[in-house]
Amino acid sequence: MMRPFDLAVLVLYLVGTLALGLWVGRRNRSPRDFMAAGGRIPTWAVGISIFGTYVSSISFLALPGKAYAADWNPFVFSLSLPLAAWIATRHFVPYYRASETLSAYEHLERRFGPWARTYALVCYLLTQITRMGTIMYLLALALSPLTGWKLPWLILLTGGVVIIYTLYGGMEAVIWTDVVQSFVLIGGALACVGLLLFGMPQGPGQLFEIAREHNKFSLGAWSADLSQATFWVVLAYGLFINLQNFGIDQTYVQRYHTARSTAAAARSVWTGALLYLPISAVFLFIGTGLYAFYAARPDLLSAQAAAKADAVFPHFIVTQLPVGVTGLVIAAIFAAAQSTLSSSMNCCATLVLCDIYQRYFHPGASQRESLWMLRATTLVAGLLGTCVALAMMRIESALYVWWDWAGIFSGGMLGLFLLGLISRRARNADAALGVLTGVLVIVWMTLSTKAGWPRVLAAWKSPFHSFLTIVFGTASILLVGLLMTRVRSLGRRSTAPV
Repeated sequence: MMRPFDLAVLVLYLVGTLALGLWVGRRNRSPRDFMAAGGRIPTWAVGISIFGTYVSSISFLALPGKAYAADWNPFVFSLSLPLAAWIATRHFVPYYRASETLSAYEHLERRFGPWARTYALVCYLLTQITRMGTIMYLLALALSPLTGWKLPWLILLTGGVVIIYTLYGGMEAVIWTDVVQSFVLIGGALACVGLLLFGMPQGPGQLFEIAREHNKFSLGAWSADLSQATFWVVLAYGLFINLQNFGIDQTYVQRYHTARSTAAAARSVWTGALLYLPISAVFLFIGTGLYAFYAARPDLLSAQAAAKADAVFPHFIVTQLPVGVTGLVIAAIFAAAQSTLSSSMNCCATLVLCDIYQRYFHPGASQRESLWMLRATTLVAGLLGTCVALAMMRIESALYVWWDWAGIFSGGMLGLFLLGLISRRARNADAALGVLTGVLVIVWMTLSTKAGWPRVLAAWKSPFHSFLTIVFGTASILLVGLLMTRVRSLGRRSTAPV
């Protein structure tokens, strides 16, 4: 059970977040205000909001767990961000700002036809609903032993608070609460670093000595082995995931339109990317510090926590943090989840309005009608995510299987977008065949490593690490699409009259 002062810190944070979201929501007088905050958000705030979308509660707990169990190999993912940000600011941001459309997928219809827009839209919506449920469920799973509260109540509390301020505040509430949540998150992480450094029996230097002795700062193997999470495999994975985020993810694309200009949007991308780089290192340092702390003081680590790397950080929060700091760190974990959830709800509502309601049912919808539709869809998206989280308490395995399939189909979105951006001659059939090929590659690489893969097909099991799934899937779409474009071009030349 939480101590009264820690509970007060958490309640103060939740009430403050809710109040801020409702307060900024007073300026939502049009659909554009709700979806893009009227394009009036300062560069630094948009950048911090982009950073906030990177850090979920899963990252807050998982990165320390990975560093505790192994090394700093996950940090290579962060090292890919500057290159991805450079590509995004040169190509993606100007492209979306020039189009002035809030939907990331409307341009796919103009480029390849309605099927491309529908494919991307369905994949995004299904993925985001499942992602919201997964984050709420894992957040409740992590916080239940810290707070003493039951899983359903934690899920309902998280979903309820986020739904309320996102419903009334729109994207402006999402961004400004992201800013507050990011500062809380950073403050909680830095407090843990300080306590670990000065909690060592022989001082901070002992932490680094133990870490060096056990090679805890390693970035992974530098070999060309594609079956392991080597430096190069993680770097390639990080680059493609970040290109997908910046290039085709509505959560990021919508933020480009909240900035005051194209140059401001580009600076916000750099702000978010360069802020995540050191903060991800802080999360990993916490894991390394936990390893050194409990290596020096093994009597403080329970057998139950020692059995699972992800349980060590929550154990440290409960047993070692002083009064007040525990409440701050728990609030930081809530903050990491809320930032991701609010973004997903608002972006789902935007796509439903732009790509479904206005596209197929009522193109001439009034501002009042559109704003009502946005709020109703935000509520539905939040409730669906909450229901998925509650369902995971009973049918977790089935939902994770469905999550795999959602990831399979959404894996073709980046390749489709890049094909349209790179090749002006690629046509509908080229893109469709490319996406079909890419999805089949992703299906093979994903399912062949699972327990249910048929024994008769054991020889056809993917020999590659799972991180390369998006790399090979995207490359397949591009190569097939460009090859078909080339073949069609050669065919026209050969049949042209002499």
